[in-house]
Amino acid sequence: MSAAAIKERMGAALKTARDISELAEREGRDLTAEENEKATAALLDYKAAKKDFERTQSTEQLKSALSEIGMDLGLEPAGEKAAPTAFHQPKKLKSIGQMFAESTEYKSMMSQFADGRINEKARVQSAPMGVKALVTGASDTSGGAFVQNDVQGILELLGRRELTLRDLISVRQTESDTVEFVQQTTQATSAAPVPEATSSAAPTAPGTAGALVNNAGGGYKPEGSIAFLKVTATVKTIAEWVPATKRGLADAAQLRGLIDDELRADLAEEEEDQILNGSGTGENLTGILNTSGIQTQAWNTDLLTTIRKAKTKARTVGRVRPNAILLNPEDAERLDLLKGTSNDHFYGPGPFASSGIQTVWGMPYVESEAIAAGVGLVGDYTKAVLWDREQASITATDSHADFFIRNLVAILGEERVAFGVTRPKAFVSVDLTA
Repeated sequence: MSAAAIKERMGAALKTARDISELAEREGRDLTAEENEKATAALLDYKAAKKDFERTQSTEQLKSALSEIGMDLGLEPAGEKAAPTAFHQPKKLKSIGQMFAESTEYKSMMSQFADGRINEKARVQSAPMGVKALVTGASDTSGGAFVQNDVQGILELLGRRELTLRDLISVRQTESDTVEFVQQTTQATSAAPVPEATSSAAPTAPGTAGALVNNAGGGYKPEGSIAFLKVTATVKTIAEWVPATKRGLADAAQLRGLIDDELRADLAEEEEDQILNGSGTGENLTGILNTSGIQTQAWNTDLLTTIRKAKTKARTVGRVRPNAILLNPEDAERLDLLKGTSNDHFYGPGPFASSGIQTVWGMPYVESEAIAAGVGLVGDYTKAVLWDREQASITATDSHADFFIRNLVAILGEERVAFGVTRPKAFVSVDLTA
């Protein structure tokens, strides 16, 4: 074969391989198995033709001929000082197929076969070709740096217990630091039918020192007695504060609102605990359960019997119509799950009852986590009064300690209240455990 024919064969082989590679690049995909096979065959044909061509050409003639082949294919020299055989396609990236065909691994594999021709029955396997690390979205050092998180803006707080006691009691206002009210402590009823007077004689003195003796026909009326007690309730402060940075408050627009709401909720929970359980010592309010004079009801037979007897005490001794019984959620559950022994039906609302006010013996029962399990409180809750001196307020300052020079602020929540039970016997503490 003439040198011109071999030269033409080389150019055609290179053009075939190049066209296959460019088509895949334009379509943004890898070579198909068929395309890879054709490109490999074209490159092998080029290498075989090149060997034939080298045997017919001197070195200078070879360089010149290869340069002409590259120019014919539209390739450009890599630089003025580069070897004429170093060509590249401007602004084109090599495909995986091209990189493999030019790799050391591929050349090592082909060196096993004479004249670069692979027998169809030969087993062909090359060493893995090293490429750049895979770009992935799994790491911030790779494509993951461009992945934007889908921020939903959902803030799920831990949750708060339901506050119910303030809605039951009386709430009033005061502008003083102390609140005084009067309790009636005794009521001796002596009223009785009285006969008409038949004598105007005055009472006579006994023979020895003692009380006067009324004339038998004097028509005297019986004397009753009432005793009172002045009670003083002192205004107490319930407070809590948290530190925060000025930068944090400035950068997170909702942070201040969240802190304010959480502080108010903390005050409300403590207020409910004080109304019910306050010890009355130090700065504690005197809660209902620790108020002197409230009644008690011991466990009697079962849950329903015990509650009914407590209601009777509130009516007959406290002289009130009880408007609620306060129960821990665990005791409310016990009440709901009571069943009859004969028909196995729930005494309480049961699982299929419509929602509404739940009652026991005609009294609404109110759940509160402030009261301990095993204890109930029957009563007329209007006889317990909370006086608001200063309702819950939130203030912030950097005047605490060295907060000013550290860009910190103290956010303070506080309220001032007084509390008292105007009629202690209106409440009955109930033991709900056998």
